Amino acid sequence: MQDNKNNPWPPSDGVLSQPSSEDLRGRQSVRATFKLSSRAIDAMSIVAVHLGIKQKSLFDHLIEDASSLSLVAREIESEKFNTLIRIQKTFVISRKTLVCLDQISRQFDAPRDALVEYSIQRLMPVIARERQRHQKRKEILSELNTQVGDGLKLLQKSRRLLGEEDPVFIKLEAAVKTLVSTRDNVEDFVEKGKIIEEF
Repeated sequence: MQDNKNNPWPPSDGVLSQPSSEDLRGRQSVRATFKLSSRAIDAMSIVAVHLGIKQKSLFDHLIEDASSLSLVAREIESEKFNTLIRIQKTFVISRKTLVCLDQISRQFDAPRDALVEYSIQRLMPVIARERQRHQKRKEILSELNTQVGDGLKLLQKSRRLLGEEDPVFIKLEAAVKTLVSTRDNVEDFVEKGKIIEEF
């Protein structure tokens, strides 16, 4: 008989749902290649960067929902899709997402590439909102730059009037350093976001 005292795991009494091997295999990462428009590929990159989401998670979110994917399949305009200039792009996605995509593709006789292309179009409202937020971030950065300039002037004045050993100067210097560091981080984020201005 096994000694349960040394077992750190709580006993399984059927209350907690147990993962199935099929569920776990569905989470395996696989590579899948699609022919998509450059606009769709850029949209995935922009949303991933701006929201800090891995492209795999974003792709899985868009494609894994069978009911949404079915709606997309019903709205596909094959003739319009075939006129798009498309390039190959490989994504890392979950096996479950790929299975869902294949099932909907067969069920509605819709090309997988078209399902992915039109699913990505669901991101366009998100990008439009992020573009507006980007403009506001630029305004805040501009004001932050003014604050940094004022802080540096005040620091120079306190150095001149009080000296570098004065407790007020020391605290002010620490505050200005934090402000400059924050400004630099905001500036980096706004710089990364420039891609959304031209999208």
